[in-house]
Amino acid sequence: MEAHLADFIKDTAEGREAEAILRTCVHCGFCTATCPTYQLLGDELDGPRGRIYLMKQMLEGQPVTARTQLHLDRCLTCRACETACPSGVRYGRLVDIGRHLVEAQVPRSRSERARRWLLRKSLLSRPLFALGVMAGRLARPLLPAELASKLPDAHRAGKWPSPRHTRRMLVLYGCVQPALAPSIDAAMARVLDRVGISLVRPPGSGCCGALSHHLAAADEARRLMRANIDAWWPEVERGAEAIVVTASGCGVLVKEYGDLLREDPAYAERARRIAALARDPVEIIAAEWKRIAPLVAMDRGAQRVAFQSPCTLQHGLKLAGKVEEILQALGLDLTAVADAHLCCGSAGTYSILQPVLSQQLRANKLVALEAGRPEVIATANIGCLVHLGAGTQRPVRHWIELLEGRLIGRV
Repeated sequence: MEAHLADFIKDTAEGREAEAILRTCVHCGFCTATCPTYQLLGDELDGPRGRIYLMKQMLEGQPVTARTQLHLDRCLTCRACETACPSGVRYGRLVDIGRHLVEAQVPRSRSERARRWLLRKSLLSRPLFALGVMAGRLARPLLPAELASKLPDAHRAGKWPSPRHTRRMLVLYGCVQPALAPSIDAAMARVLDRVGISLVRPPGSGCCGALSHHLAAADEARRLMRANIDAWWPEVERGAEAIVVTASGCGVLVKEYGDLLREDPAYAERARRIAALARDPVEIIAAEWKRIAPLVAMDRGAQRVAFQSPCTLQHGLKLAGKVEEILQALGLDLTAVADAHLCCGSAGTYSILQPVLSQQLRANKLVALEAGRPEVIATANIGCLVHLGAGTQRPVRHWIELLEGRLIGRV
């Protein structure tokens, strides 16, 4: 796709990057069939190809309206289109650039700006968010049903093994997961401890920056990225093998730190190193499987499990099918899930900002997940876990907790 960028953008780093992405698109439309919002709305402008045309027009200096903003807001950034694209179009990066530009050209209403600011600040403040979760659970019977359903039941984190091994890995602290599901990281720490690896959570690490990045708060996102790099770097210099990110949505962004901070002379090199060290749990478990396999108890019955593969895992990290292989190796009975490539509708803050579309997508996903009558639904991302849990009576857990539950010595 040929593009002639306007003067305001053509000589910038974002402009050069956007132009290179646009030139890879050949208008084939393969992406459209995989787009969840196009399937729901049937509007070409609510599919990847249509959104690319809108962004091209904006980059070429044509008038930008609230209509452009609406269609970009409706995008889940699920990146299913990237998996389907034969030309390798980096649509996810292009839509990030497009949102940043449209935010500057189409002012939102005062109430909408306040809503988005409050959303970011409340989710990014770990103490404030944790207090809200605790208060919400205590007052659950008094809350509106929709709000109460968004609060998953508390699961005790259990003991976090003290660092005692020569091999060490780091873990992203995150923002909402420590309050909503502290059991996930703790389970990861115990699994690694069983095979001689200490999982360390350095003070100072926090939100990966994805929340701000996808809400077009680029400066805030970069500040959060730098804070994580500063927190991790001393441990990296002391030989930490990897940075484990147990939420696949966060993992995608951490693996992009090198690209997102490449223009920052103070952080570019360290950001590339951090991105290279970032690992999803499935990458770690697969690499250590020969040491984990002898610890698996195969006498605990074939529990029926439906695995919801988050978009960030299969389309962002390109790790489709890897978790399923491990779950089957644990002796679990995986049920078939139709249209497994489609988004569940969580997509970070999408479930809050686009509730109607989000709930339609969740309903469709739960029909597919529950068709095989599973005893439990497993996933790999905290946002998906909470979102799906709000729509079903079945337990929804992170797959690493299922793995830990199958190890010898666990009851």
